[in-house]
Amino acid sequence: MSVISNINFFYNMDKISVYQIFLRVFGNKNTTNKFYGTLSENGTGKFSDMNAKALKALKKFGVSHVWYTGVVEHATMTDFSAFGIAKDHPQVVKGIAGSPYAIRDYYDVNPYLADEVPQRMAEFEALVQRTHKAGLKAIIDFVPNHVARQYKSDVKPAGAVDFGEKDDNSRAFSPSNNFYYVPGKHFAVPDGVNPPVAFDQPYAEYPAKATGNDVFSEAPSINDWFETIKLNYGVDYLNGRRKHFDPIPPTWKQMLDILEFWAMKGVDGFRCDMAEMVPVEFWHWVIPQVKSRHPEVIFIAEIYNPAEYRNYLDYGNFDYLYDKVGLYDALRRLIEGHGNAMDISGVWQKESGHFSQKMLRFLENHDEQRIASDEFGKTPESAYAAMMLSATLHTGPLMIYAGQEFGVRPDKAEGFQGDDGRTTIFDFWGLPELQPWLGSYTTAPLEPKTAAVHDYYERLLHFMQKNEAVYAGEFHDMQYLNGFGLSPGYDERVIYSYLRFSRKQCLLFVYNFDLQKERTFTVKLPRSVFKDGHIRMKFKPVFAEGEKMEVKAGEAISLDVTVPANGFRIWEIEVKKA
Repeated sequence: MSVISNINFFYNMDKISVYQIFLRVFGNKNTTNKFYGTLSENGTGKFSDMNAKALKALKKFGVSHVWYTGVVEHATMTDFSAFGIAKDHPQVVKGIAGSPYAIRDYYDVNPYLADEVPQRMAEFEALVQRTHKAGLKAIIDFVPNHVARQYKSDVKPAGAVDFGEKDDNSRAFSPSNNFYYVPGKHFAVPDGVNPPVAFDQPYAEYPAKATGNDVFSEAPSINDWFETIKLNYGVDYLNGRRKHFDPIPPTWKQMLDILEFWAMKGVDGFRCDMAEMVPVEFWHWVIPQVKSRHPEVIFIAEIYNPAEYRNYLDYGNFDYLYDKVGLYDALRRLIEGHGNAMDISGVWQKESGHFSQKMLRFLENHDEQRIASDEFGKTPESAYAAMMLSATLHTGPLMIYAGQEFGVRPDKAEGFQGDDGRTTIFDFWGLPELQPWLGSYTTAPLEPKTAAVHDYYERLLHFMQKNEAVYAGEFHDMQYLNGFGLSPGYDERVIYSYLRFSRKQCLLFVYNFDLQKERTFTVKLPRSVFKDGHIRMKFKPVFAEGEKMEVKAGEAISLDVTVPANGFRIWEIEVKKA
């Protein structure tokens, strides 16, 4: 576009789209959904449910990376001892299925995900191969901060050492230990733990080990991560967090071996659970070593402290970070009707303005409440505007949680999870909104309303991937040019606008987060983006219906627009000299 200013464009090609699949739930065609149902009663999804047809459908949908959640073997109340897998005590397991973040064996996969339990690893490897053949990348969870109370690998490679196997458990802390201990104390199962599975003897652990969420006591509460044990990376938490990183702690070396184990199986990336609870020095050490042998592998950090963003990117070597406390929280407040659109400017300015292309945007994941739940937006359509903004604000990646595109709406307790607006990660369950799609992997069987939601997300993914201004262009926030009475009718509390532009394309995005009424207002465009003030601009509506407009601009470039309640408009701008 010859009249765009001579800006030093930075072309980012990281506009990946991550699709998170909780395998246990995603592929489950069983419609029983009994409260606290067992594996035999409620069923489960399998590796095989992600067959070539399903993966082809995801590719067509617009996915580039599939995050397979719940792959690595975790503690469960389900008995697989017939296959040489030790039973877990039900008092230290959350839910009959168990939490995917209480890892029982880093070198194995969950047996219930396999059609044939003895072939479970081969079935996972085949899934990775199918994923690649479909033109997609495979991501799995890496849970570095904690393990299940009864961690023990049944299938570890020759030479590998179990966590805690060589610990001196008479010491609360030692740089050579894998765990932290409470010497002389027995672990106390929290009050209120009443598993729905019978057991002969209470769970026993002596000496007690520190709990995963940094509880250095023998008696965590039921609200703590009591089913997990904190891993020791050489930080003495009870003595001023003193660091003992020389020599390299054994936990570091064991974790490098585990990452290598999965990278060698073709895994293309790791979503690193609670990455900021592990010292950044470990990431600085381990990620380059993995990438030296597997340069294409990506690392995504779950992190909630904006003050540490730059540290975990620059020093910690992460490729991407969660943008939860920034954009997610700001948009959720707007969807719920008590936010301020100016907070969006604050996000990119204060938290991610200089590395926004590294922030993974989302409005759903396994930890958050579903958009369509009563606890959040109540309908899937309530987040359409916010999802478009998440996808197009900057050049970084976008994530969709499986079922989001079908308007999944949890409305009952599944078991341990409770009725909280989330899809359970602790119980065996199926998704009624998704199950009609599973048989044929097409939108044809869907109810019209559900099909419309799916169609919106598919169009959104293709829009962000096919428009250069979005996937590789620059960003210009227009709040401070228009808000605070500078443009008629422009209420910066509910209106948000920005330009995305490259040398070839310029797009104008305008949002109205007023949940009750459409808004008509004036939008001024920044002359600094264009070379010459004496230009003619044609505005062509894209993605959704809108009005074609033509503007002759001298010193000022402005236009009047109307945007529906909780809606948006996008125009592609054709610019010519007058």
